Amino acid sequence: MSNRIKISPSILSANFANLGEEVSEISKSGADYIHIDVMDGNFVPNITIGSDVIKSIRNYSDLPFDVHLMIQNPDLHLENFASSGADIITVHSEATIHLHRTIQKIKSLGKKAGVSIVPSTNENVLDYILEDVDLILVMTVNPGFGGQKFIYSQLKKIENIGNKIAKINKKIDLEVDGGINQETARKAIDCGANVLVAGSFIFNNQSYSEAIKKLQLV
Repeated sequence: MSNRIKISPSILSANFANLGEEVSEISKSGADYIHIDVMDGNFVPNITIGSDVIKSIRNYSDLPFDVHLMIQNPDLHLENFASSGADIITVHSEATIHLHRTIQKIKSLGKKAGVSIVPSTNENVLDYILEDVDLILVMTVNPGFGGQKFIYSQLKKIENIGNKIAKINKKIDLEVDGGINQETARKAIDCGANVLVAGSFIFNNQSYSEAIKKLQLV
């Protein structure tokens, strides 16, 4: 993994009334990815946006769209998200029975493939697919809503996954999402994370670029 920390602002905390402008503004503020949370009200208790909204904001940014599918049966929708402008498509290990097949499907669509796990999932579920993915996303809150507090018990999981990645010597982003601020960012990085997803910390700041810089320099 690269030593440089990447920042992926989560537009879940953006002003949805001006979403295109928000995406444009955040893209000029030093971010590396745009993190887009897709929720179906089934896998998680919230409903957010779908592929049509992603398509509508695609022209507002040249940054990679880091699309996090918190939905059941993601295989049914992969083509839609790929064609809407997603660059990285991350699915949950808990949301699909045939995880390896889902990863291969994402790659066949020409996209980078990510796998996410919720706080209650053991990291060993990743052992059989680690060679095939481009990104691992560790949720440090229970997914569904922004603004939650970081679950510190997940730090050991981040460290364990970092060690797994180092052992196979493959370039895989280790991304952390949930309750990220300057303090928790430092702890996640120390455990091996190299991509930080932050929503409230960035979008609640008057200067998006200053907030992103604070996370890059922790």
